[in-house]
Amino acid sequence: MGMTSGRDLNPVLDRVDRTLESSLDRLFDFLRIPSISAQPAHAGDCRRAAEWLCAELTAIGLDASVRDTPGHPMVVAHDRSAAEGPHVLFYGHYDVQPVDPLELWHSAPFDPKLVRNADGTARIVARGASDDKGQVMTFVEALRALRAERGTLPLCVSVVIEGEEESGGANLLPFLEANRDELRADVALICDTSMLEGGVPAITTALRGMVGEDVTIHCANRDLHSGIYGNAARNPIELLCGILASVRDADSGRVVLPGFYDGVQDPPAEVRAQWQAIAPSDAGFLGPVGLSVPAGERGYSAIEQTWCRPTFEINGMTGGYTGDGFKTVLPAQASAKVSFRLVAGQDPAQVRAAFRDHVRGLLPADCTVDFAAHGGSSASVVPSDGPALRAALAALGAEWGHPAVTVGSGGSIPVVSEVKQALGMESLLIGFALEDDRIHSPNEKYDLTSFHRGIRSWVRVLGALADA
Repeated sequence: MGMTSGRDLNPVLDRVDRTLESSLDRLFDFLRIPSISAQPAHAGDCRRAAEWLCAELTAIGLDASVRDTPGHPMVVAHDRSAAEGPHVLFYGHYDVQPVDPLELWHSAPFDPKLVRNADGTARIVARGASDDKGQVMTFVEALRALRAERGTLPLCVSVVIEGEEESGGANLLPFLEANRDELRADVALICDTSMLEGGVPAITTALRGMVGEDVTIHCANRDLHSGIYGNAARNPIELLCGILASVRDADSGRVVLPGFYDGVQDPPAEVRAQWQAIAPSDAGFLGPVGLSVPAGERGYSAIEQTWCRPTFEINGMTGGYTGDGFKTVLPAQASAKVSFRLVAGQDPAQVRAAFRDHVRGLLPADCTVDFAAHGGSSASVVPSDGPALRAALAALGAEWGHPAVTVGSGGSIPVVSEVKQALGMESLLIGFALEDDRIHSPNEKYDLTSFHRGIRSWVRVLGALADA
């Protein structure tokens, strides 16, 4: 029997409300573990976080274990006791970003605080509060409330929590493939995304993929005195700037690589209209970062340029002398880090090859180039007419008192394509973070409302999916 009616859910939701303080205590215990996956000194803390999560899931009644990988361990848990309904796989990560620069934190990053805002609301401040420990614990606490109130879950649940998302996630795909039979379910639930401002719940249905490249151009065999060799010797910084600038047409804003837009389609008119309602003006969308005019393809709004159009970006450049004072050097080499954000229909390998061909084709005599790949993932799109999506949207709307919307994301979450590749499953991206949560930055926070109503939301979503 389903459990989406108010009569069925109210006792569970009441329990969530009554036990919020103890839920917060557990989250704070989790946040105190400095599980920084990128720093070898914290390898023991990463394992401690995995073991802590395993113990919590076991206490709820799931069959949980810590699984070793060549890197940091995974946490896997199952509850397959439900007699009917779908099977869901929840994904999150327990590792966090480094905390530098430490001096910009208002409190110790691994000493979580509940800070009251001027308007009476509260926020949880700690590294990992939003990304991703707070989000993970909304799901764990929903399972706890369901088990405590009803004795069982409304559907079969599996859980995979990794410890390397913030440091490349190299071991996730091999792990999923090696454990395919154990982990395959009907749909994946990924809680690593955001809501819209004003308490508008959202499910992310489109994620861009990414291609990252290091490119280094070599000219002279050593750094040169610019007075002696300037003009006669090729300047690799100038050359690299010109080549990278030529990747995008200055008038149209389009990327000029052959075949770059093959297979790229605009979203349906009704989706574009919904996005227009979310961000009715470019200046409003860009205003919080001090800008007002979109710089990408002409004919697309700022929100469309970030949610549904592919892009080319220069993320950093080095070469020559950049220290204090002045040095009239003509460098032997120059390097850049560039990235492409991809949309559905684009092949990361094809884009990478086209970029390298473009650079090589513009190299003059005496110059060489080296490339180093930094990841490549395809874009992900969730079908807009699936029963699971419809059920989840309705459940979120019921909790937040506002119709839930589907949104795109300019970012990339490789796990979505990896789940699709390894397990053949679609994903629902349901998160309760906000744009101002300062993830990856000092003073990361997660609103208390996001945590509390996030737990309630998962209770409703799991009930709705059981009926769907």
